[in-house]
Amino acid sequence: MSIGADLTAARRRAGLTVTQVSQQTRIRETIICAIEHDDYRACGGDFYARGHIRAIAHTVGADPQPLIAEYDAAHLPSHSVTVADLLEPARPIRIRERHRLSQGAGLAIALVAVVGLLAYHLFAASGHVPGGHAAAGIGLHRAVHRQDRGAAAATVPAATIRSPARYGHRVTIHLSAIEDCWVEFTTPAGVYLSQSVVAGGTSRRWVFGHAVDMQLGNPGGIRLTVDGRHPLPPGTAHPVTLRLGMGGKISS
Repeated sequence: MSIGADLTAARRRAGLTVTQVSQQTRIRETIICAIEHDDYRACGGDFYARGHIRAIAHTVGADPQPLIAEYDAAHLPSHSVTVADLLEPARPIRIRERHRLSQGAGLAIALVAVVGLLAYHLFAASGHVPGGHAAAGIGLHRAVHRQDRGAAAATVPAATIRSPARYGHRVTIHLSAIEDCWVEFTTPAGVYLSQSVVAGGTSRRWVFGHAVDMQLGNPGGIRLTVDGRHPLPPGTAHPVTLRLGMGGKISS
């Protein structure tokens, strides 16, 4: 039997009409009838289709897990991208080129220092170094010494210089369910992260270190806060998608 046929048979065993199932799940009758005929085009996407199947199954007394597994096998791609794939850098980071350039500058300064010192000592040994020239030689020696110290500081590896710590903002989500609801998280690019059902009378908390999209079924039956804010407008009844960004950015 198909998913729609299983749900139809379970509804009839429970003695419920499509109208009664619609009133209990808050899903339109036209969508319920379409699902019972294995037509999911009106659901608005895989996430909503799975949520509708789960809600209808709970209402008519059927086990939703085999039905969700059958839907996923028929409609979802076999290959999925992991979160680690998204975080891996596109190409290696180079950090040694500046270090090599500093070494070359240091060698050039050292060569100038050696030549200057040799010239100074040669003139001093011959006794033909006037006071002005001697002072100039001493000044050159001091200048070269200062440049050499600067070159030594410039050749310190970049890895030893501490950079300011990155701002570690997190997206903190707290959901209290008055009625049963379902939640799915994906990346802003649409990569699936997780899905769960929150039973009425229970609460869940999620923390993410990156932006996420949060899809909610039965938003009228929950209380939701994101980073201390309430993103759902009053009276929201139909499934909704919230885009939760870094720095407290929220859009729907």
